[in-house]
Amino acid sequence: MFSGGTYEEVGRWLWNFLTAHAKRVDPRVEAELDTEGEREGKSYAARLRFSRQLGPLIEFQFRDVADNRGSLAWCAALAERVKGLARELVAARGVADVRTP
Repeated sequence: MFSGGTYEEVGRWLWNFLTAHAKRVDPRVEAELDTEGEREGKSYAARLRFSRQLGPLIEFQFRDVADNRGSLAWCAALAERVKGLARELVAARGVADVRTP
């Protein structure tokens, strides 16, 4: 892996990273990345989605992602965070399905 890159390249990498690790929990989990408006060129907002369930908003600064995407420790910590959030979404959906007649 490497660090740096343009805002668009880093955003594409971040979306792919989030998607890959979320789908390791359940292939139906999707990652959404907001890069528009006031965020453009500065930051990203990400969420995981499972069916109609949305996970919490995760904020990333462009420079933090660009500088750390080459760090195995940083990537490992982010991967665990994403998988944890995906597990919570899947579990919450399972509970919602049980409650719905």
